[in-house]
Amino acid sequence: MSTKDPLLSALKVCILSLKSEGGAVTDSNPQLSSCCQLLELVLRKGLQQPVLGFVQRDYWHCVDQLPQLDSCGSRLSLISLALEQTSACKKLLTAQGRGRYFLRLALKRRILGSVVLHLSHTSKLLEWYNPTISIVRNDEFMEPFLSLLLVLSELEFNLNIENCSFLDDSWLLPVCDVYEIVPCRELGMVLRYLGGRVFVLDLIEGSQAQVDGCVLPGDIIDEINGISLRNASNRQAGTVLAQLRGAPLSLRVLRWRAEDGSVYRPVVRLLQELQREHPSLWLRPTSLPPPRQESQCLRDGRIVYIVQYLGKASVGMYGGKEVLQHGIALVLEQNRPKKLLPQAALFDLKETHVTCMEKTTKQEIFQYHYPEISCVGRYSQSDHTIFAFCVADCLEPPQSPSFSCLAMRAGSAEECEAIVTRIAIGFKHTEGFV
Repeated sequence: MSTKDPLLSALKVCILSLKSEGGAVTDSNPQLSSCCQLLELVLRKGLQQPVLGFVQRDYWHCVDQLPQLDSCGSRLSLISLALEQTSACKKLLTAQGRGRYFLRLALKRRILGSVVLHLSHTSKLLEWYNPTISIVRNDEFMEPFLSLLLVLSELEFNLNIENCSFLDDSWLLPVCDVYEIVPCRELGMVLRYLGGRVFVLDLIEGSQAQVDGCVLPGDIIDEINGISLRNASNRQAGTVLAQLRGAPLSLRVLRWRAEDGSVYRPVVRLLQELQREHPSLWLRPTSLPPPRQESQCLRDGRIVYIVQYLGKASVGMYGGKEVLQHGIALVLEQNRPKKLLPQAALFDLKETHVTCMEKTTKQEIFQYHYPEISCVGRYSQSDHTIFAFCVADCLEPPQSPSFSCLAMRAGSAEECEAIVTRIAIGFKHTEGFV
């Protein structure tokens, strides 16, 4: 086994980035989602599935089975309370959602280090992990992992724990607002139940909801006076509103637009279905753009990035970072006259090498070990989602070394930076710049 685990290396970079920003970490912090994903992957790595089990085992099942008493017989109050709160949350329908909720809760309450330490001392649960590849069952890896969790415990996480209805599906959180509404006979909302959500389909002209402007078509009613509508049955929201008629109302609303103004990705498919059923549905201020694919997926317990492979170009006998920008320009220039469409690909950063395969057919495009990579970086021109690295095509004497540049486009500038950082971590002897 390698003396260093790439997940821990990536997690260290992410945590140091969070720490360097100073102040409280909020849901709007772009590094938070990456940090949580890496924590999740660490806790999943090496987790073995039961031979005859019908339910797939996840790290939440391990955490939920932690003994409620420590070795001295004292109740583990903070951990127990977090477990009870997670189990009681009606907005979570899957083990993945509960695990993610618990991770966010543990970060906010600064108990994640205690949870992992407690897990490492529970031999019954450690048997669920493969000792050859897991981190939580490897003493050499556990020490740096616990050190990183100690750094996390020193940070303040100001997270909206109630915004959890989409954790079953994604680490991305919607914009969440709470509105207090004066007592009224009718709110005047036309609702549609779809995919376990209660969507606002339309607002009645002159109604209280339209006058207040608290909700818009396409928004999701998540709660009414603390009553969760996650996975609500038809007319359940109407029944709740009827029971509360004439009383003050508190609505928790999930917006269909993300903070950057784009459509919140986990609801794109549902909104498109709504528009097919109701062509008159108007999503202010613009119509719904084409669906955007998720830019990450899981493969064998690792984050695999969905990228666009732009191509490969020869850069000559020198492969240092000075030629990288020229190499990217060469790749783009080669594609321009041919009008080639970028190739959708899965980019996998493994422990010893990187691989890239065609997204649909899974046919391998390239594979390079980290020692073959001479430099890596982002495109310094207008498009900051493009990254590339140079590789040695020939290193064996008596032939002269020859280098090529391979360019790709990530889903966002943040992901582009994360990929470059992880490749740079993979090889110490070369220079990575971001």
